Amino acid sequence: MSGIANTIEIRAVKKAFGNNTVLHDITLSLKGGNVLALMGANGAGKSTLVKILSGVYSADEGVVLINGQQVDITTPQTARDAGIITVHQIINDGVVQDLTIAENLLLDKLCDGRFSTFISKRELQKQAQPIADKIGLTLPLDTQVSDLSQADRQLVTIARAISNKPKLLILDEPTSSLSDTESVKLFEAVETMREQGVAVIYISHRMSDIRKLSDKIAALREGQIVGWFEPPLDYNAAVDSMLGHAVSDVSHSYVEGNKTILELLDIQLKPDSRPFNLTLKSSEIVVLTGLLSSGCTSVVEGIFGMSHFSSGQLKIDNQAWSPKNPKHAIDSGIFMVQEDRGNNALIPDFSIEQNVSLPFLKHFSSFGFINKRKEREAATKAINITKVKFTDQEDFISTLSGGNQQKVMVARWMLDECKVLLLNEPFQGVDISSRRQIGELLRNSANQRATIAICTDIEEALEIADRIIVFNHNNLVGEHRIDQIHMPTLIKQIAAAPEKQNDNITSTEDVTNERYA
Repeated sequence: MSGIANTIEIRAVKKAFGNNTVLHDITLSLKGGNVLALMGANGAGKSTLVKILSGVYSADEGVVLINGQQVDITTPQTARDAGIITVHQIINDGVVQDLTIAENLLLDKLCDGRFSTFISKRELQKQAQPIADKIGLTLPLDTQVSDLSQADRQLVTIARAISNKPKLLILDEPTSSLSDTESVKLFEAVETMREQGVAVIYISHRMSDIRKLSDKIAALREGQIVGWFEPPLDYNAAVDSMLGHAVSDVSHSYVEGNKTILELLDIQLKPDSRPFNLTLKSSEIVVLTGLLSSGCTSVVEGIFGMSHFSSGQLKIDNQAWSPKNPKHAIDSGIFMVQEDRGNNALIPDFSIEQNVSLPFLKHFSSFGFINKRKEREAATKAINITKVKFTDQEDFISTLSGGNQQKVMVARWMLDECKVLLLNEPFQGVDISSRRQIGELLRNSANQRATIAICTDIEEALEIADRIIVFNHNNLVGEHRIDQIHMPTLIKQIAAAPEKQNDNITSTEDVTNERYA
């Protein structure tokens, strides 16, 4: 270990909001060079603890010590000054979209006066380049962050955090928007932090991340540490501990689908991609999967009227249909749960029920006035169906955990019947228990619509899919029934380079069954 190993201690931290105590005597310690995986269901208190360590909230009781010295964390700046750097789950909390990559990477220096009054763009980029290199960020540094994908914004945020030379680095769901390749860059950066003696708290619902990185696991449930796991790590016990019960294996039978709802005919995503056909039926859930930029997002955005296909035709109920824009799609019975809820779905200053009812205000209004009773009744029904955890549905939606915000986004589109439900990464930032609740809800309500979901995580795809459609470089390269999955074939289709793809679609209907374990 090349750096000085830091020691982090959290002693008897408590936090309550009114009569609701969300953290009870949280005590844990972590040595530099180690990664502590903090596991907990949505609403367990993870976000509150992170906000206390980050200086967003003040603890009611308890202390934080770094290298044996108590630190007074009252603001985000005092947390940074103490060496506590956080990469938050909401990506846009860590970047300024109107600035370039270089400006974002050096933002802290720019804000605290470590540069002279005048600095050239060339000098900015020169000083930002080593920071970008640490995490393998290869984009032009003069690119504006608003033009980046969610994944690239995440990499910028992580690079900026590492550049501050933290003593404690907190990573909150850092791979939720990253491809496997980009995740490798993150893991390499974490290993570099280990070597430098940095203590890392890693929050994730992805067991693959936790297995790869963690030295210890702390399980948090209802605001308390209920399990502490050290090598040899018992991952199943950690999951059971955080949930309070054992999680049974998920299995569901293949549903063939009934009535044809939506047809994609001779669709080309890009001028140089191959045309493909896809038929979606009621009662079935079709999952699109592939690496980032594989074309999955282009499919659902084309159906929802957010963009246009290069060529091809859509049919709904056997009638030609072309979406002019998202409003036209919604009016036609095409609903969509967006991937980036922070930018494209939520209104933070609206209440939970207002966020649920937003697309359907015409159902609750007359002559420009909203009938609050009808709105509340409809929102209550939808929230209860999706099992959102909340204190009062008139509270701001920003008071909810990320997973419960995601449940609200699903609840929103359950207010009205639709012909096609599109879901872009419906399980992003959602714990195992909530994921299965949402999956069960989607399957139980699928009989009257066609359902299309994008899941880049194969485990999530297997949880809900009747069919899995693989895209690679804007081409449809594989179609798989869930009861006949052959994982080596599926993984090869996802990861293969363009020149290695076959011109013909590969199906697993005639391949020996080999289920994902």
